[in-house]
Amino acid sequence: MSKPVLFIGGGLALIVVVAISGQDRASSASSPTGCQVVVTADVLNARDTPGGQKIVGKYVKDAKIDAQPVVENGFRKIAEGKWVSAQYVTPVEGSKCGP
Repeated sequence: MSKPVLFIGGGLALIVVVAISGQDRASSASSPTGCQVVVTADVLNARDTPGGQKIVGKYVKDAKIDAQPVVENGFRKIAEGKWVSAQYVTPVEGSKCGP
């Protein structure tokens, strides 16, 4: 490949990275609940109830997910019928996640 092609390709890649990182900063503001969290565990199971046995979803480390500003018995509500251990998620800076 010639140097101009590599230069143009690198420039396009940089533009994409900047655009994506800008979306991450704005994403907590666009969350329907105003609460967004980041997963800190390698794999985090979502349960049907706080502390429930039934697994209804899985999230991987560093995933940003919309959440509810509700914590019960150490579990954060993600959606109706979806709860994760609150100790393995951290609110995104600027999110309104409550306790």
